[in-house]
Amino acid sequence: MNKPTNWLGSAALAAVLALSAGGAGAQEKTFIFGAVGTPAGFDTDAWLTGTLETTVNVYEGLTKHAIVTDGSGREVIDASKVEPHMAESWTVSDGGKVVTYKIRPGVKSPFGNELSAHDVAHSWAMAKDRKRVGNFMVKVGRVESVEAISDSEVKFTLGTANNIFPRILSTVFPALVDSKVMKEHATADDQWATKWMAKNTAGFGPYHVESVKPGEGAVLVYNKNYFEEKPYFTRVIYREIPSAASRAALVKSGQIHWADQMPIQQLVDLIKDPKVKVDSVPGTGAATLRMNPNFKPFDDIRVRKAINYAFDYNAVHEAVFRGLGELSDSILAPAFGAYYTPAQTYQTDLGKAKALLSEAGHANGLDIQLEYSDNWWWEESLAIQTKDALAKAGINVALKRIPKTEMNSRRRIGKRDIPFFPHLANAFVLDPGYAFYLSAHSEGSSDVNDYNNPKFDALVDALIGETDTTKAIALAKEAQMMHADDATFVISDFPKTYAVTAPCIKGWLWYQHDRVVWKHLRCEG
Repeated sequence: MNKPTNWLGSAALAAVLALSAGGAGAQEKTFIFGAVGTPAGFDTDAWLTGTLETTVNVYEGLTKHAIVTDGSGREVIDASKVEPHMAESWTVSDGGKVVTYKIRPGVKSPFGNELSAHDVAHSWAMAKDRKRVGNFMVKVGRVESVEAISDSEVKFTLGTANNIFPRILSTVFPALVDSKVMKEHATADDQWATKWMAKNTAGFGPYHVESVKPGEGAVLVYNKNYFEEKPYFTRVIYREIPSAASRAALVKSGQIHWADQMPIQQLVDLIKDPKVKVDSVPGTGAATLRMNPNFKPFDDIRVRKAINYAFDYNAVHEAVFRGLGELSDSILAPAFGAYYTPAQTYQTDLGKAKALLSEAGHANGLDIQLEYSDNWWWEESLAIQTKDALAKAGINVALKRIPKTEMNSRRRIGKRDIPFFPHLANAFVLDPGYAFYLSAHSEGSSDVNDYNNPKFDALVDALIGETDTTKAIALAKEAQMMHADDATFVISDFPKTYAVTAPCIKGWLWYQHDRVVWKHLRCEG
């Protein structure tokens, strides 16, 4: 790698990089991560630019998924196997409704404090009280209480035994925080120290935040107290590079190791470039168009089905995703194995679309608005293709681009006032009950189009509590068919996840949160 000079426009950060390249800091290996923007916060309960990309490297769970080798010799996550991590063991009682974890000794934060059961209880109490992402995990995991019964033992009491709960503990939701540090920064009007946590980190994982410079980037460094093997890269420069073309040029010239969030246009060219390595894995979240049934004309199922039949699936697959995605045919991805059922019966049929519109009283055409933003690289292109396709059925689509902040605000629980818009939800827990609850249950955090079918909710609730695999598969199939029949989604492709790196980078391991975990990476050659 060639050493970039003053790439952040900051003498301080440039000096950090220079130290890592030689002299006294030669033993410190630096990973340069090219991202769209500087991290705007490090609170896993408040997702902002760069939050997930950084926090999955700062916080870790009591459990983890097994890492196995697939048929091609590649290391992959085995979502069916949960192993000890920051907990060294656990016991299950009361028919699976009480699970007690023994904390692994020697797990320490960068501040030198050892992880205890009290930290775990504090983290879950904070999540429940704040009623955001972490509280979603409380609800979907059926967690009724979390109690530190000693310094090293924490007891979870569940309302219903379920398969989701142990998998939740492998995520960073809720993040396990150093409660001693958090309490030092708490105030009378901020009991959980959320203002401090927005700009700082207090985890037990391999990295923590050293500095942030808005508009330029951030520096994260190795937690020298980390309980597992020391990673190859002990310093990470998180560099803001808003332009995708610039990220592509910098990874090709060797000035960054990783180019994040590359649009498909650049990917098509980068795949052919010998100066860059491009790897990919199948996606688990579908690029969808969501219709909110609380708003006209989407309250009419005939209109929703007409839009599904008018959509040009093959054209979008080629024009938007350049044939590099996977055509979707269910709310659930094939990655869910036996639980996946091809339930999407809609294919482009303009005759059916026009007939349904006429039946719904729109024989002379229909005017609707599609609002989109730039949360995902494909949104604008998908919106344009949708406008062109639906026009052939007499549906006139007015496109309106809105700021990302407005889109995210209007999709939140209690608001949800966008009638027609794009969305993608990744299931951070590879369990079908979790995926359904997340995206389409009326209490799900990503039920952003306010889909509310009590029969579907009951199916999902039953699935979450079903521990018999055969019965769970049957429930999952029924849920997929019911959701497809209600037609509140237009399901397009499953975009693949791509790693665009310098040729020397090895060790990329895909996780279901769809962000790169730096501790596995190394540079060879």
